[in-house]
Amino acid sequence: MSEDVLNSVEEIFGIKTKCRENYIRALTHPSYIKDNNLDYIDCYERLEFLGDAVLKLAASEILYEKYPEYSEGQMSKIRSIVVSDSILAKIAVDIRLDKLIIAGKHDTKQGVKRLESVMACSFEAILGAYFLDGKFKELCKILAKWLEKYIVEVDKNFEKYNAKAILQEYTQGLTKETPVYELIETRGAEHNKIFVVKVTYKDEIVALGEGKSKKDAEQHAAYEACKKLGAVKSE
Repeated sequence: MSEDVLNSVEEIFGIKTKCRENYIRALTHPSYIKDNNLDYIDCYERLEFLGDAVLKLAASEILYEKYPEYSEGQMSKIRSIVVSDSILAKIAVDIRLDKLIIAGKHDTKQGVKRLESVMACSFEAILGAYFLDGKFKELCKILAKWLEKYIVEVDKNFEKYNAKAILQEYTQGLTKETPVYELIETRGAEHNKIFVVKVTYKDEIVALGEGKSKKDAEQHAAYEACKKLGAVKSE
């Protein structure tokens, strides 16, 4: 099984692996090590910490080269969205990395491998493993390929992705009151939930939003509120 997983990683990334144990760790959810009485270092968390830094550096280089006219602030805002769990999870699904995640039996039944946060962590952990193998240059090339369409999408539709910050700034400019977000409903299976959030301003419900995570639902609600209040132009 381990050999099949490693071969799949190499096929997905197109980069040979060296310290092969790290790649198994990178795909191992904490529930698996708990079920099997393994050491803490045998799950993805430490590698994810390293991979997060690798990803941000790679994304920074891509943005720096692609948008020579953009300020530090503009690039930082785009980067923060592009390296979010939501987008990393989309990449993980696109490249079928989610199929390789190893989790405990109960958590697997509960659909933990389909959670955005888990897919994002495993993706970053793989980057950390490759970095330790001295493959940063190769990683930058493949990440440029995978991230570019999302960078362009975020840049083109920045108001949608940054709606919460826009709404906060807009409402603070009107009054001292700020928007309040509240989760009002969740529906669907455990591994495929839909979250529904309402955003309230001055004690009135301004808009509702749905998403596959609470954060996404809040952004959608904020964008609808921005359009309703005139903080952004309606489509």
